[in-house]
Amino acid sequence: MTIKVLIADDHKLFRQGLIGLMETREDLVEVVGEAATGKEAVQLVEQTKPDVVLMDIYMPDGDGLHALRQIREGFPKVHVVMLTSSENDKHIYQAVQFGAAGYLLKNLDASQLFELIEGVIHGEAAMTRDMASRLLKSVAKRTTNPDRGEETLTERELAVLRLVAVGATNQEISERLTISINTVKSHIRNILDKLQLENRTQAANYAIHRGLVFPMDR
Repeated sequence: MTIKVLIADDHKLFRQGLIGLMETREDLVEVVGEAATGKEAVQLVEQTKPDVVLMDIYMPDGDGLHALRQIREGFPKVHVVMLTSSENDKHIYQAVQFGAAGYLLKNLDASQLFELIEGVIHGEAAMTRDMASRLLKSVAKRTTNPDRGEETLTERELAVLRLVAVGATNQEISERLTISINTVKSHIRNILDKLQLENRTQAANYAIHRGLVFPMDR
């Protein structure tokens, strides 16, 4: 039985190259679809029912980490492997935290890629030794420094986060809390840093999943 693979990457040339590579191992894998955005990846997972999704992080209309969370919540049997150029330790930690089956860099050797994809189907993590080592160090760092999460946010930062979660713009937050636009931006930067997040979308999803959005915020 071949492994059904969905490729999600916003660079068409990379997708085409990866598809061409996959065609050399038709005995092992079958590409069932390709997506250029995070939103499209989620939609195609529902339509194509892949076994494995190879997902980039930097994509428009919902980045790869956001799409990863949606896929894991809606399709828990689908294995999502991040295949990216990002060597950011925070991305590695977040990917695993959000349920990724692996984290690989795009400079990976082709034969190793096929080996790791096959391993994922058998419950193995698709991760090189270097990535695994960096993940362990990242986990250790967070374990020894537990001062993180929403409990580290000030009351004003929590207020800003709740408004971000319901889609308020910086201008609307400024007017709602009677603070300057620059102060709003400063609060958002602090929120992202404290919660180890990358952007407003991730912050909004974090607040919603943690139950931080109150009815009066809407």
